[in-house]
Amino acid sequence: MAAFPFTISATDGAARTGVLSTPRGDIRTPAFMPVGTAGTVKALTVEQVAQAGSDILLGNTYHLMLRPTAERVARLGGLHRFMRWEKPILTDSGGFQVMSLSKISKVKEEAVTFQSHLDGSRHVLTPERSIEIQADLLGSDIVMQLDECVSWPAEEARAAEAMRLSARWADRCKAAFGARDTQALFGIQQGSTFEALRRESSERLTESGFDGYAIGGLAVGEGHQAMCEVLDYAPGLLPPERPRYLMGVGKPIDIVEAVARGVDMFDCVLPTRSGRHGQAWTWDGPVNLKNARFADDDTPLDAESACQASSAYSKAYLHHLVKSEEILGQVLLSWHNIAFFQALMGGCRAAIASGRLDALRADVQARSARASETSA
Repeated sequence: MAAFPFTISATDGAARTGVLSTPRGDIRTPAFMPVGTAGTVKALTVEQVAQAGSDILLGNTYHLMLRPTAERVARLGGLHRFMRWEKPILTDSGGFQVMSLSKISKVKEEAVTFQSHLDGSRHVLTPERSIEIQADLLGSDIVMQLDECVSWPAEEARAAEAMRLSARWADRCKAAFGARDTQALFGIQQGSTFEALRRESSERLTESGFDGYAIGGLAVGEGHQAMCEVLDYAPGLLPPERPRYLMGVGKPIDIVEAVARGVDMFDCVLPTRSGRHGQAWTWDGPVNLKNARFADDDTPLDAESACQASSAYSKAYLHHLVKSEEILGQVLLSWHNIAFFQALMGGCRAAIASGRLDALRADVQARSARASETSA
């Protein structure tokens, strides 16, 4: 029996909306998780993250184990207390860094050996150690298995090797995790863009049994169309009664297309990274506040938004902050972007519940196309 009840309240085609219930609160799905890599969603307080509509956020095992160290976080009461976030936290396993930091890491059957990007010190991350850090030291609510992710393009043989290692590590993670009532463990489907490999991965994970399932190995360079082609079949290979989490995605058009294909959970650094670089996400696409045309624009980014960053400040003021390189500009744009992404998820949930997701999807596609033409 899964640790956290997952109730699907409505469907629209392959899309679902519902609630994943945890001891720290309900997660409304489809859900977007702001990324708090080092125990903070960059530039924002936890109060701002919650006010923007976030039910859950993500922390990073690799970065936290290096600084301030998982043991220190544990001594200080766990990650929730350390960062003052009382709602659920999902932690990734460190597996993505296996790929992104491949020049300073080595993968073997037993473990991943890392060289710290901070000071060059050597670290060993086994599946068991990953579980210990996430579940016991950080106190994560949703724990991810350690996996190996390959970048795109990948040869089928290499993708198969990584997928099968990930499947073996999934079993080791499950054994280390044991039976817990207040924490959940998610397995990760791998296989790059090869359907047969993703099918094999799903079968192995389903046989072992997990509280939820992630779709890994996408948003690694394959592009929107190739990602959608994989999502045409990948979510349907996973148990329908458990939540499906697409890792590291993405732009609004990516999210809406994935929701339409049956994905329930997302995370991405895009909202805060864009905010730190003067870009605001809106229903009409991204807006570059560095642009001189906003210098005298007295209108807000979104007058209807409950987020103060969206409705209470003019584009002219935001333009001034960005051009002046004032920290407040990064704060306000990051806050606005998180609120926009949460409004997008709320729009998806409402559209699924009323059977009109196709209309929302078509609208987002059209607006995305117009924004691409404008920026071309």
